[in-house]
Amino acid sequence: MAVSSAFVGAKLDALLVSNTASSSMSASASPAHIGLLCKPVASRAKRAALIRRNSGIFRCEVAPDALVQTEKVDLANAASSSASASSLSALEQLKTSAADRYTKERSSIVVIGLSIHTAPVEMREKLAIPEAEWPRAISELCGLNHIEEAAVLSTCNRMEIYVVALSRHRGVKEVTEWMSKTSGIPVSEICEHRFLLYDKDATHHIFEVSAGLDSLVLGEGQILAQVKQVVKVGQGVVGFGRNISGLFKHAITVGKRVRTETNIAAGAVSVSSAAVELALMKLPENSHATARMLVIGAGKMGKLVIKHLVAKGCTKMVVVNRSEDRVSAIREEIKDVEIIYKPLTEMQNCAAEADVVFTSTASETPLFLKEHVVNLPPVSPNIGGLRLFVDISVPRNVGACVNDLETARVYNVDDLKEVVAANKEDRLRKAMEAQAIITEESKQFEAWRDSLETVPTIKKLRAYAERIRAAELDKCLSKMGDDIPKKTRKAVDDLSRGIVNKLLHGPMQHLRCDGSDSRTLSETLENMHALNRMFSLETEISVLEQKIRAKVEQTQK
Repeated sequence: MAVSSAFVGAKLDALLVSNTASSSMSASASPAHIGLLCKPVASRAKRAALIRRNSGIFRCEVAPDALVQTEKVDLANAASSSASASSLSALEQLKTSAADRYTKERSSIVVIGLSIHTAPVEMREKLAIPEAEWPRAISELCGLNHIEEAAVLSTCNRMEIYVVALSRHRGVKEVTEWMSKTSGIPVSEICEHRFLLYDKDATHHIFEVSAGLDSLVLGEGQILAQVKQVVKVGQGVVGFGRNISGLFKHAITVGKRVRTETNIAAGAVSVSSAAVELALMKLPENSHATARMLVIGAGKMGKLVIKHLVAKGCTKMVVVNRSEDRVSAIREEIKDVEIIYKPLTEMQNCAAEADVVFTSTASETPLFLKEHVVNLPPVSPNIGGLRLFVDISVPRNVGACVNDLETARVYNVDDLKEVVAANKEDRLRKAMEAQAIITEESKQFEAWRDSLETVPTIKKLRAYAERIRAAELDKCLSKMGDDIPKKTRKAVDDLSRGIVNKLLHGPMQHLRCDGSDSRTLSETLENMHALNRMFSLETEISVLEQKIRAKVEQTQK
């Protein structure tokens, strides 16, 4: 894991304490000896880790009084390599060693979010991060002291940041402060509207989001596409690591499975569809066929609005867009419908001739304010006498001030709640079916995360076996002389590798743990203890031990 310069600078004094500060060591202290102050770990058991870095030796242990004893670090022999060692500070060595206290605690998956359920659109639009800025946001988040991995899910209905945090509370504090800094919203205000979820709850949440259970419109498919986009954008981005990447990929699988097995999307709609339904709810029923429709923006959301209008029987509409290419493509795709293109320069004139205006552009400034609407000609009483603005953009394209006019009404994404009020009983039934799938998939994901805990032990054991194999192979080849044919040399090498692999196969299988069998979990713990004792692997196993014991207790209840 990379260590940011901010971490090195801010935390150096707290972690590295010179022996000269101790009166008891003042007489014997030398520039080559530094004391390391490590915080006590959570386990009651006394744990020690011995790590060799260059020629120095780091030792951290928990004293009986729960305070960490300060040990000397012998760096006397490192003087000859001081130039190269200067590029790796003592703190960075701690961050990459088993002596670091954070390796003794399993990192947490945390989601810090604000959604349509918890925060108003005014706040969400300030926090929104454009897709093009996601890689930069991930990089900045992973530069925070206690954040290892990160991902951003920013849509019109939610702004959620997923992180793998070395420390829950410190990670949340740092991410919240980062959100405040980037949005200009005070930390106190963000805290008032945010929600926090950890580990299993965070996993369950993103699975619900991907399945469409957390959307205004149950089962809507657009959110699944947005989760897929998080993975697509995150590929190759430093910080979109194994845990977060695995979480979002599993969420995509869950979203697909829920929709296939529960048919939850049947009768459900996307935000664009809900916008159309809301507009039709507000119009007199006998005016649906005659109301003049205007769609501003021909992107993904605008295209969906057009499709849903057509599905509701609309045969003529005006589409305002920056260029005609997208409108022409939509016209080619949707036959037997009159789609009239107009450039942005004619937007005001088009609004004057429309009864319902849908806006879905990426503009960061409002397209319509009170002064733009006040002088528009009135709408026919047969259409309801009100010009409807249905704004599904974040940031909003239509200012709330337009509602002050007696001749117009504005609806934004927060108003779509009216559309999803129907068929509540059916939605709950499908949601219960989906929850059963999500619970099952959550267990599978947790088992996958559990399997990652054994990776250090497996790597240590393989490295130990490889060292022995290489050494014995060299001895054998040296005895056979220098004129060994390449074919023979390769055969001997392959033979040694085959023997090692077959010998390791059994131990490796017994290090696997899927969380479904208490006997297997208990044996895994015993096997890891045995391997550690037999081969002196020096692997930090306390977290895995605690985790497996907890699971055994759960399965025995």
